[in-house]
Amino acid sequence: MGLMLLTTGQAAGELGCAVTTFRRLVHAEVLPGLGSRGNRVMVPWDVVQRLRDRPAAPLHRLSAPEVAVLRVNVAQPVREPARQWIGFSAVLGPDDLLKGLQGWWRCDPESVAAGGLLPVTLSGYVVAVLTQVQTWEKDRGRYRFPDAVLAGYVTDLVGPVKHLTDAGPGDRAAAELLLGSRLVSHSGGAIAYVPAGSTSAG
Repeated sequence: MGLMLLTTGQAAGELGCAVTTFRRLVHAEVLPGLGSRGNRVMVPWDVVQRLRDRPAAPLHRLSAPEVAVLRVNVAQPVREPARQWIGFSAVLGPDDLLKGLQGWWRCDPESVAAGGLLPVTLSGYVVAVLTQVQTWEKDRGRYRFPDAVLAGYVTDLVGPVKHLTDAGPGDRAAAELLLGSRLVSHSGGAIAYVPAGSTSAG
């Protein structure tokens, strides 16, 4: 029996998400084994199956009563003095990832700091974890966390393949706990606030 391949629309339907949501994962290059049929991207069935079976983020194991979640798009180039990219892509190195994720966001910085860390999600999956978010800078209603540390990130969401940095052991443990998990959140902006002890915000 040959390998079963799905279109991005079929894959999105299996996962219960919009096709635009699924295509962010494709464009961020976190899905292995993709093929093509004409101008269509084709997705192996086992990739969809494993994405569907990813566990929910175990937020109940975090000490904070509420955790801020940074919801990002696929990395896009920007013309700024301090960074070249904003957002997430598996092809970016850790330095570019950190610069692209640590600001500038509209948020309640005190709530972000109180959570102690900032999971970064793309299409509802945790693709990176920032820690050391206790200090911030403000510019025209947006905030940046200059001391944030990239504790870990994924380059393959299906495995998942996790890369932990030389952050402290507590930071690495938090990244190991959350990376690759499903963390659905809802917000009108980039930052959502999710109660601990709950696996999603609704």
